[in-house]
Amino acid sequence: MRVLVTGAAGQLGRDVVAALGRDDSIEVTAADHGALAVDDPVAVDGLIGSLRPDVVIHAAALTNVDLCEEVPQRAHAVNAIGTGNVAAAAERVGAHLLYVSTDYVFDGRESRPYRESDETNPISVYGATKLAGERACPQGATIVRTSWVCGAHGANFVRTVLELGRRPGELRFVDDQRGSPTFTEDLAPAVIALALDRRPGCFHVTNHGEASRFELARETLALGGADPERVVPISTGELKPARPAARPAYSVLDNSAFEAAGYQAMPPWRDGLKRLVAQLNAHSR
Repeated sequence: MRVLVTGAAGQLGRDVVAALGRDDSIEVTAADHGALAVDDPVAVDGLIGSLRPDVVIHAAALTNVDLCEEVPQRAHAVNAIGTGNVAAAAERVGAHLLYVSTDYVFDGRESRPYRESDETNPISVYGATKLAGERACPQGATIVRTSWVCGAHGANFVRTVLELGRRPGELRFVDDQRGSPTFTEDLAPAVIALALDRRPGCFHVTNHGEASRFELARETLALGGADPERVVPISTGELKPARPAARPAYSVLDNSAFEAAGYQAMPPWRDGLKRLVAQLNAHSR
């Protein structure tokens, strides 16, 4: 089994590559941006055509939500056109494609967890370009929508909170944005299972439960040994400076389809957070 992972230097990509590498029956090619610029169709065709993988796990993306708002053409080139390039090349060699998408394809106006069949209506460039990437995938591909992803590698919300917690002073986080915190140590095996099973369709895959950014920050500080009372709730409108990109107010994803397909339910987000905080604290010592 030959598997190509794009975005292999990202926080999810690194955990996917590590998990695949523990299976001796799988030959893994890890392609980061330096090895494969997905917005270059010639490069994509060349690599996928020479490797002829059985499966492509496409995790490469421009994921900085505010940067996408500031450089929309770049975001479209990577997230939309780049995904189309990977999808077309994979289809030419008969490889199954798994594409990692996002909760930001929704506008956040619902008050119950989003299902795969719910209408999409992104309110940011990031969400719009990731949705365009979904639409570039061929019939039979696997689309995994996930949310609020954090891992041991790279920048993310949990790492930022822990770093801020080492400094004195009040910490302000919004309490009017709710989502499903998801941890790459849990997400990577789920992505791999769907990819290797060549399971077609769209699946919402997140850790169980929901939280606001405020709640997630408090829990992170508490687990990190700092005082959670330092975290003060504010509204999105009180953020200074205001963020360039709009965020969905509610983007919790319903995992029922994933579980109904026979896959193991993801652990509660607090379990994933506890493991991640322990890892990050161990590395900072």
